[in-house]
Amino acid sequence: MNVELQARSDDLTDIGRRVASAFAALGPDDLPAQVRQVTCDFLLDTFGVIAGAARAPGMVELRRAMDGFEPEGAATDLLGDVGRSPATAAFLNASSAHALDFDDQHDPARVHVYCVVLPAALAAAEARGGIDGRTFVAAIACGVELFCRLGLACYNSLGKGWHPTTAFGSLAAALTAGRIFGLDGERMTHALGLAFTQMSGTTQFIADGALAKRMGPGFAARNGVTAARLAEAGLTGPTRFLEGDAGLFALHERGEVRPQVLQDGIGDRWHILDISMKPYPCCRCVHSTIQLGLELHAEGVRAADVESAVISLGRVNADIVGAPFDPAAANPVVHAQFNACYGLAAALTDGTVGLATYTKERIQAPESRSATRFSVVVPGSIEPTAIAPAAIDLTLKDGRRITRRTETMKGAPDDPMSPEEIREKFAGCLAWGFSADRAASDGLAEAILSIEDAADIRTVVDAFSALRRARRD
Repeated sequence: MNVELQARSDDLTDIGRRVASAFAALGPDDLPAQVRQVTCDFLLDTFGVIAGAARAPGMVELRRAMDGFEPEGAATDLLGDVGRSPATAAFLNASSAHALDFDDQHDPARVHVYCVVLPAALAAAEARGGIDGRTFVAAIACGVELFCRLGLACYNSLGKGWHPTTAFGSLAAALTAGRIFGLDGERMTHALGLAFTQMSGTTQFIADGALAKRMGPGFAARNGVTAARLAEAGLTGPTRFLEGDAGLFALHERGEVRPQVLQDGIGDRWHILDISMKPYPCCRCVHSTIQLGLELHAEGVRAADVESAVISLGRVNADIVGAPFDPAAANPVVHAQFNACYGLAAALTDGTVGLATYTKERIQAPESRSATRFSVVVPGSIEPTAIAPAAIDLTLKDGRRITRRTETMKGAPDDPMSPEEIREKFAGCLAWGFSADRAASDGLAEAILSIEDAADIRTVVDAFSALRRARRD
């Protein structure tokens, strides 16, 4: 299988069918131990950020909007008390997983992956019933791997105005759900084609500060689960969804693709190992700036000491997070999550950046106004699509100048979060969303990390829901 794909890496004939078939053919035993372990670590992270989203703006309203649209179903909305259809459960859970912008990202591919793939897998598993942990983890790992490869192959999708998490997420969710449903290569091809038919995603919701941004992964998870279900029933989608004249490569990416990245070494090379875990609940494009601010805070520099600050970012990052800070923005939380000036000011002021940083009260506090003295520029020294590099140039009120630069980002494979930091983040999210104590969060963490041993993954879902209900009551 892999030999054929590698030998034909420059041949786009039937590439969609070949990729779909290759992923459909992988079994749980084909996954290296490191891939399975990393997958479980990120499942822990994703369940945690879903719990934290119980207090996120828009989540109560989103569930209220869905009430009455359909009879109660058997799939679990992790933050709600009403059973939902699988497609709706996938939509709600994926929206929750992205609501805090605290979920993982493959930095070079610029995709958030588990926020789409885990909810799709949960919905499909509850629809199918009796799915064991090894099958579940393998399905998620394959969906995540396809997701990463799509982002790497379509390397400038974000620069064209697409939100690649929403766009490519539909295909990744379809592959994930298709594996849960047991689709063979032919039907998996149709599942991906049906997902492509529904594909959407735009960065305009970032530019406009809209809550639609956190619903993008929800649309993708819903589309993918639906596509896999339709393919299971024998419905067909376009088989040339990648290489066709109106396929992904030509229509959406305008020929700016690296197809060999998508197809080479499936089952041997795992890009899933290159995913970053977020230490701060905001757009990843801001994280390097925050790191520099925290380092300076540790040296005694405060935002109140700064007369002006110039933040240097690559073009794509600057387009996303480089707007002037507006304390009166219509949607202050989304605005602040996507604002490098606010991130730097908060880091310099508080010496920490966490969930409390991105509340309306903190964003509109008087001390945040220091961010209005900061600005973002795009120097020629930073490659336009590079995500990690950042520099800051501060002019202090006493006349001193301070400059700092970084080429790395905390949480990335070259500077990963430690197991202790991962557990702390999980516990913090559960305390924030569920008011759960450390003993309760540690118990749930153990269940999630050992999910491969579960005879039925519903036991983990039930444990999550039981903790949420207990803390609410």
